[in-house]
Amino acid sequence: MLGVYTPRSAARSLLALGAALLTTSGLGSTADASAHGKAQVPGQVVVTYREAAPEASRAAVRRAVGVRAARVIGARTQLVRIHDGDSVDATVRQLRARPEVAAAAPNVIAHASGWIPRDPGLTDTPGGWQAAQWNFAGPFGINAPDAWMNLIEAGRPGGRGTTVAVLDTGVAYRRHGRHRRSPDFDSGDFVRGYDFVDRDRFPDDENGHGTHVAGTIGESTDNGVGVTGLAYGAKLMPVRVLDQTGSGDSVRIAAGIRYAVRRGADVVNLSFEFASGTTGRELPDVLAALRYAHRHGVLVVAAAGNGGESALAYPARARHVVSVGAITERGCLAAYSNAGISLDIVAPGGGPDASVAGDPRCQPEAPGGDILQVTFSGSLRSFGLPGDYFGTSMAAPHVSATAALIVASGVLGPHPSSDAIEAQLKATARPLGPVADYGAGLVDAAAATHAPR
Repeated sequence: MLGVYTPRSAARSLLALGAALLTTSGLGSTADASAHGKAQVPGQVVVTYREAAPEASRAAVRRAVGVRAARVIGARTQLVRIHDGDSVDATVRQLRARPEVAAAAPNVIAHASGWIPRDPGLTDTPGGWQAAQWNFAGPFGINAPDAWMNLIEAGRPGGRGTTVAVLDTGVAYRRHGRHRRSPDFDSGDFVRGYDFVDRDRFPDDENGHGTHVAGTIGESTDNGVGVTGLAYGAKLMPVRVLDQTGSGDSVRIAAGIRYAVRRGADVVNLSFEFASGTTGRELPDVLAALRYAHRHGVLVVAAAGNGGESALAYPARARHVVSVGAITERGCLAAYSNAGISLDIVAPGGGPDASVAGDPRCQPEAPGGDILQVTFSGSLRSFGLPGDYFGTSMAAPHVSATAALIVASGVLGPHPSSDAIEAQLKATARPLGPVADYGAGLVDAAAATHAPR
């Protein structure tokens, strides 16, 4: 049987989950837009005078143009305020026409790079997801906003055009009978899947783990509900190979892998592990299915395992699989994460730090943040952002989603091989420490999808 980490603790409440979508506000009173669409501070202009112009001449310019000095920026540069009612653009033109002025420009506004969706997270404020999803946007997150911008610029927002198969406990993908679709998924987020537990076409989740994992990969984003998903434009293929307790056998898993490959998945996510001590000789069907996926160019990503051991668990230990360890919000190896020289890469998994001698990032005595995605909150009909979801199961989907973004971005060409995608993931990862603990480093979705200029 297969063991997998599936916490069932009390859920945090999710404000206004499933409510009407929030509307975005304009730039407001603190900024306006020029004729060229650039945000700028209303009524302000930055002026640089010529070195030969004395203060008396500068004052005469200000009186003639209708501005007042507000702040000295440099020896010859001032911020001035418009008081005669003219527009910023008109005032800039008048100043530039004066012989005493070397340069004049609006006080333009910069914004943080990347795309910031309006999902509220644990708040009722658009953009509040950033406080909840340290794994996407924190100091040891995966640089999701810049990755999103890369994909928008590539014309494939959120990894549009790719498919990620989620082999797990199923996904809350539809409303039928006692089952409900997660309010942060849309019916259009999915392609047809299969239930290898009940042997039917309806891979409904009865645990919550699979819905959580699928949320990290492709939860609806910028819809004003819940939190964000990294590859929100990709299609999700729910393939149920684990039952309601989070267990499943090798026959189901092997069949699920082959199904995903035949159905056109670009990436297969395996957020589970076989028990410590399970050998490859005991998993011939799974290893054969993994070889089948590799021959067909499908990347398989698997969780390294939660035993805190120096060797990986299967299936992550197999050849042609990207094995993913977990780090915490402080960038430390997670206490539970398996590691070893065959570890490929790490991603945010949350939870407590390991005790790593000489690493100031690691504070085993301090609490660690969880990975928050919308999933069941107490019953199959109730959804929220449950706490205490952490593990390599949570780390793996960050890498699967990044792989989908790589494919969609075109940085490796139109049809990259699974080996090329794996190489890109590793080459662009952020080094954190010894390879035996961190592999190539922390997956960086922005660097992995950045097209060479």
